[in-house]
Parts: sequence; C-alpha cells; structure tokens
Amino acid sequence: MEFFEVLRKRRSIRRFQDRPVPRELVDKLLESTFLAPSSYNKRPWHFIVVDDGEKLKALSKAKLGASGLATAPVAIVVTADETKSDVWIEDSSIVAEHIQLSAFALGLGAFWVQIRNRMHDETKSAEEYVREVLSIPENYRVLCIIGVGYPAEKKPPHGEEVFEWEKASHNTFGRPWKKR
Repeated sequence: MEFFEVLRKRRSIRRFQDRPVPRELVDKLLESTFLAPSSYNKRPWHFIVVDDGEKLKALSKAKLGASGLATAPVAIVVTADETKSDVWIEDSSIVAEHIQLSAFALGLGAFWVQIRNRMHDETKSAEEYVREVLSIPENYRVLCIIGVGYPAEKKPPHGEEVFEWEKASHNTFGRPWKKR
C-alpha cells in the first residue's frame, strides 16, 4: 500500500475481533519501532507487549478512554528511560505513531491510549497505575499504550475536510500557504 494511502485510510480502531494477532505480525510492529529516529540516536524507549487477557483488562482501567484495551488481543506499552534523553516524549511519540501506521499497513487496527499526564482516579496517575500493573521501574516513564488487533469496526478514510490549509503559513506566521 502506498504511504499516503496508509495516512489517509488509517483510523483509530477501538473494537476488535476475538482473534489473536500472530506473533510474526507483533514482531513486525516491534521492527517498525526499532526503525524510528530518535534524538542523537539515544533510543531511550522500551516496549512491553501485553497479550495476557487479565493484564489487558487491568490496563483497560488505567484511565477513562482505555476500555478498548479489554477487547484488544495485544497492546504495546510505550515507555522510555527519562535518564537517557530529555526528549523521551518526542522520541516515544514517533515510535507510537510507527506502531499505528505499521498496524494498519499489516491489516490490523490500532488506537492510542494516552497515559502520561492522565489520572487513573483522584489520587493516582494513570502512569503510576500502569507502572504497578506491569512492574515498570521508576526511571521508565509511560507515554501511552497502543491497543492492536483485527478491526471489528469499519471507518471511512479521511476526506478533504481534514486538510486545514489555513493552518499552514509561508515564510512568516499568518502569511497563507497557497496550495497548487
């Protein structure tokens, strides 16, 4: 599939078929992360592949909006060692996007569950909760969880309405970019 077609057709999928994702496809998703760029090539990330149903159910309670993880056959938790890079958030965001785009290209669906700066409940952050569920060391920060599986819902490709040309300037902020 051509890259721009992947970008246009990829949508967040939160409902999945009751069907396991083959190990070879999970390997491909991880390969896509290892191909991602990082600042000064420090590669501060670490990924936790979760395919245990009980752990997925527990992760689905990390925060509001994570419930789709309960039906996902696999999730990839994106963490990074904050002592290795001051831009771990940016580096980890790139790999999280690689996972989502690669999942779509492989015929899978995926969605991002934001964990960093979100709350599990009134007293505990979603990050603390995920850290406890998965025994993540303190120096590793949790950016997000990507739920992955075979889609049980169909969404249309993005249309022309997503192209907000007014948000693009030419040489100076506010000077409109003219699309040809």
